[in-house]
Amino acid sequence: MPTTSTPTHCPYCALQCGMALSPLPTGGVEVVERPDFPVNRGALCGKGRTAPAVLSSRVRLTSPLVRSGDALVPATWEEALDRIAGELGRVRSEHGADALGVFGGGGLTNEKAYTLGKFARVVLGTSQIDYNGRFCMSSAAAAGIKAFGLDRGLPFPLEDIPRTGCVILVGSNLAETMPPALRFFNELRENGGTLIVIDPRRTKTAEQADLHLAPRPGTDLALALGLLHLIVAEGRVDEEYVRERTTGWEDARAAAMAHWPEYVERITGVSVPQLRETVRLFCEPEAAMVLTARGPEQQSKGTDTVGAWINLCLATGRAGRPLSGYGCLTGQGNGQGGREHGQKADQLPGYRKLDDPAARRHVAEVWGVDPDSLPGPGRSAYELLDALGSDVRSLLLMGSNPVVSAPHAAHIEERIKSLEFLAVCDVVLSETAALADVVLPVTQWAEETGTTTSLEGRVLLRRRAITAPEGVRSDLEVLHELAARLGVEKGFPTDPEEVFEELRRASAGGVADYSGITYARLMEESGAGVFWPCPAEPETDGEAGTGGSAGAGGDAVTDGDEKGGDRRLGAAAGSEPGAGDRAEAGDRAGAGDRAVAEGDAPTVGGEEGAEGSEGADGGKGSEGGRPGHRPAAAGTPRLFLDRFATEDGRARFVPVSHRPNAEEPDDDYPVLLTTGRVVSQYQSGAQTRRVDELNAAAPGPFVELHPRLAARLGASEGDPLAVVSRRGRAVAPARITTGIRPDTVFMPFHWPGEGRANTLTNPALDPTSRMPEFKVCAVRVEIAG
Repeated sequence: MPTTSTPTHCPYCALQCGMALSPLPTGGVEVVERPDFPVNRGALCGKGRTAPAVLSSRVRLTSPLVRSGDALVPATWEEALDRIAGELGRVRSEHGADALGVFGGGGLTNEKAYTLGKFARVVLGTSQIDYNGRFCMSSAAAAGIKAFGLDRGLPFPLEDIPRTGCVILVGSNLAETMPPALRFFNELRENGGTLIVIDPRRTKTAEQADLHLAPRPGTDLALALGLLHLIVAEGRVDEEYVRERTTGWEDARAAAMAHWPEYVERITGVSVPQLRETVRLFCEPEAAMVLTARGPEQQSKGTDTVGAWINLCLATGRAGRPLSGYGCLTGQGNGQGGREHGQKADQLPGYRKLDDPAARRHVAEVWGVDPDSLPGPGRSAYELLDALGSDVRSLLLMGSNPVVSAPHAAHIEERIKSLEFLAVCDVVLSETAALADVVLPVTQWAEETGTTTSLEGRVLLRRRAITAPEGVRSDLEVLHELAARLGVEKGFPTDPEEVFEELRRASAGGVADYSGITYARLMEESGAGVFWPCPAEPETDGEAGTGGSAGAGGDAVTDGDEKGGDRRLGAAAGSEPGAGDRAEAGDRAGAGDRAVAEGDAPTVGGEEGAEGSEGADGGKGSEGGRPGHRPAAAGTPRLFLDRFATEDGRARFVPVSHRPNAEEPDDDYPVLLTTGRVVSQYQSGAQTRRVDELNAAAPGPFVELHPRLAARLGASEGDPLAVVSRRGRAVAPARITTGIRPDTVFMPFHWPGEGRANTLTNPALDPTSRMPEFKVCAVRVEIAG
């Protein structure tokens, strides 16, 4: 690697693959491999490799734009900021603070997400803030909190996957959505483990599986319940684990027993022999995992569906044991950190609840405001977008493109058009930005420093490698300038490290405790990051969070301020199961109790603490009165090995039962539509559709359908097909394949225009997570006239 290269991370998915940027003699930068980063070991997908293309002034915004009549025209920064502040002030004066909406994004750095949430609540005084991450993993987050008391996408690092015995991968096509992660599953199989993929389509990921189950879309809940029924019937429940580490089993067991195998086969289309084989493969090894992604989560029953898969792990004694457990494959680049520090409707920094009086007091003290001045919880993402133009009169939007990405997108586009005022901060003129009254060009990943949190809970430092073009400013500068114009001149720094220092204080004692993490420490950890929770060192041992190692005892604390409890959740860095980067087949869990008996992954300290973890028993309080903790060198890579993050340390079974999709097929709409991604585009495509190489690989939308359905329609490969739902019509060419169920069609959602898949999708919401039902709706398919 050239000595002038800057280590950083990919701007796209939640793997946050390590890369470096090296200057080119002709200007600009090129991507250089970083083989030392443990997640991708230098490997990158096409999106990561071509990411610098979006840095080009040819495809990006370099000047503020303001609306003049029907056109957006260049303006100075002073004109643009004055107009935004003036309109926000006017709307608040005329209609009240909750007429102001703020919509964030899962790609914003932790510093930006934190500041955006603070800006909404302190400067604007509005409760109406949420972000597009609500559309990503909110159901898994809600289910994880119910069961474990804590939501972190993966409670273990990806490197544990090759050493487990079996993985059930539910609703993830990671071979296309996060290709560098596929190697962990390939290594699992090379080591003698088993991969089971559950997906209505035979995706590139399913092609790698030992067993592929193709359930009818929207029936993942019934499938999980049927498997749990068989686990009970076949005597495979870990009774000792259930008795000692869980509560609520009897009710969950009764619910599962109502889902006998033949009934589940009728619902899902998965045969009873396949159900039994799945149970055998999952239960025979000593260690196994269940990983979910958007398939089971983006449903109107997504929280219950994920809860059913968690129940499967709990009943078999998987969660909170070495090389085992449940995890969610978070999607967006900072989807994890973005939901931890305040841009969510019901949340304060540190994953605190906005309606918790103790949380309000703590954060208000950090912010220097009266706790009573903080607004309460607001609307969820879709509900906020649906209220635009009525209750919510203006919107400040950062890092999102809901015109393409929201469900019922044509309706949301109309709601956006009905606003009195829309301001957008973005790097490109997205379809949503094109509707704005003011558009501000902001810095990109390579032009700014900031932290993100990967799907593993690994806090990482992206470093500025190049200077942004003239005319471009950072989101932090935007919020600073707007705050000053709206009467708050202090408290909104533009330096990301200064923001992070405040975030550390605000998160201290919360579930997502970052107080022991500093920029210096992130640089000292060889760029591998620090896993949260990572509480600060006791002040009696020196300045908190300076990065000094404290041995192997760094147990985790959650809710220390609010609950007064000392909850040890996992094993500190260095307590890893097995040695070396790659275990041989014999080192994989699955042959007896070796992983536990030999102490490969010891739990944290117990009541006496661990050797070298001075203060770990909470006896040495810090100035603020919370138990003192000295973090390990890399925080807490593995959670729950000692106890769960609940009041009594036990995981909670949640009884759930199958229910139909919000919209089932009928005579008018006889086919099911499911949606997803392709390897060469990302999310709404606002950035990747501007990269020539990626567009050549994935030039536009398509309708994937089975030959039997194509024959009924009289359709041939490439024919234009109209897919019609109760909400609208989309047109795209046919792609005929036996790799999809005959009762289902698939469309990718990256494109606007007549091929926009989200014109069709159903905004029916999960009652707990408020997740829309992106993954299943009823449609009819026709030859386009």
